[in-house]
Amino acid sequence: MAEFLSQFENFGLRSAIDIIVVAVVFYQFYMLIKRTRAVQLVKGVMVLVAVSLLARYFQLTSISWLLSKLLEMFVIAIPVVFQPELRKALEQLGRGRFLTRHPSTPGLDTLEQVVEELVRCTQVLSKNRIGALIVLERKTGIQDFVETGIKIDGMVSSEFLVNIFIPNTPLHDGAVIIRQDRVAAAGCFLPLSENPNIKKDLGTRHRAAIGLTEITDSLVLVVSEETGAISLGIDGALTRFTDDKTLRELLLQELDVKSVSSSVIPFWRW
Repeated sequence: MAEFLSQFENFGLRSAIDIIVVAVVFYQFYMLIKRTRAVQLVKGVMVLVAVSLLARYFQLTSISWLLSKLLEMFVIAIPVVFQPELRKALEQLGRGRFLTRHPSTPGLDTLEQVVEELVRCTQVLSKNRIGALIVLERKTGIQDFVETGIKIDGMVSSEFLVNIFIPNTPLHDGAVIIRQDRVAAAGCFLPLSENPNIKKDLGTRHRAAIGLTEITDSLVLVVSEETGAISLGIDGALTRFTDDKTLRELLLQELDVKSVSSSVIPFWRW
């Protein structure tokens, strides 16, 4: 204990500044990759580090050696895996935008309004047989898919969304991505599912909805251009709806709207 406390004897202003700078850099890097799928890899590495420390503490030699080798491989792989994020961080640093204020989580009333607008939108699209693909981002970031489309940052309204999907307009073929209570982008490209068991009669929109929900926790609303049927993609599966009440209830449930009570993101939901 005395040896541990002795390390703080020379702790001064310079050490405090050093710690603060390192903490800010790590925080900003985390916020940068938070909206991408790369954050899942970071969490995995942190788990490996924690297990490695426990293995050393309990003197589990074989496990400790194996984990140390895995971590060495990760150190080499990180620059390759995070190449897009590192490049983006350097670009933002060059533009002086590295230290930015990050948006807070929308409140209960706002999310309920978003769900209401989505339900109204899908009803109009279904009635007029207009195809649509709408993604709702949840915990897993999908910034890499946002980058494939046209960034908008607009309010979520049924009229706005319907206009985007009107046939022969520039953005009607791609997907709209909604982040929290804003339309982040439109005309986005989504990965198609490679599941061989998917029904052959499903079109590209439905395959894209399944494909994205197989690799992320996003929700994807699909309106069929041929039948007007409304479907919701969750965890690699599609659920078809015949009434707006059921769709509204499931969206509220999946978005966990009732648990939202403030604009602060709880630290345990990192």
